[in-house]
Amino acid sequence: MSFWRKVFAITWKDVLAEMRTKEIISAVLVFTLLVIVIFNFAFGTSPDVVKLVASGMLWVTFAFSGVLSLNRAFVMEKEEGCFEGLMVAPVSREIIYTGKMLGSLLFLLIIEAIALPIFAFLFNLGVFSWQLIVIVFLTTVGFVGVGTLFSALAVNTKAREMVLPILFFPIVIPIIIGAVKASESALSGGSWGDISSWLGITGAFDVIFLVVSYLIFAFVIEE
Repeated sequence: MSFWRKVFAITWKDVLAEMRTKEIISAVLVFTLLVIVIFNFAFGTSPDVVKLVASGMLWVTFAFSGVLSLNRAFVMEKEEGCFEGLMVAPVSREIIYTGKMLGSLLFLLIIEAIALPIFAFLFNLGVFSWQLIVIVFLTTVGFVGVGTLFSALAVNTKAREMVLPILFFPIVIPIIIGAVKASESALSGGSWGDISSWLGITGAFDVIFLVVSYLIFAFVIEE
């Protein structure tokens, strides 16, 4: 059985579990929409203010929604007593990491795809540009790649809902800042050249931290 077939088997397991329970997407989507509505009441009456803070509002929403989603990445196995079964499965730890990461990435991209049109409607912003789509995708990949590692680390702690954001957010601050600045330019109608430097930072973050997370996941999950 090839590497990617094993990876997709783990991802498909998470997808099937989510289709049965609808625990992650439904809960995180409701939270995301509530945050967007609250921001709309806070800033929606002033178009000038909205233009200034739109990118910040977008990524605050996605960041907290992402943490809420990642908190559940390994919880089902832990609560159902399947974590040990996952550990003794005849696959490498790297395959487990990649499969879980792809599952979390899929769930978060679905949430973002639903939230973006609602964000655009409430704030009267043009979010449907290739620049913003690329920014969201690259940032989400890096966010989930690191988050999957820290989710595995936090799942064995008693206060995992608090441990994950405390450990995780300091690491992903660079990519969030880059996403905010790049999105600000994209929402203002900027060109690819205007966001190229921020995309470079985001891409470098993705490569470095995905490789690091992939390599050290085996040591983290053993703890």
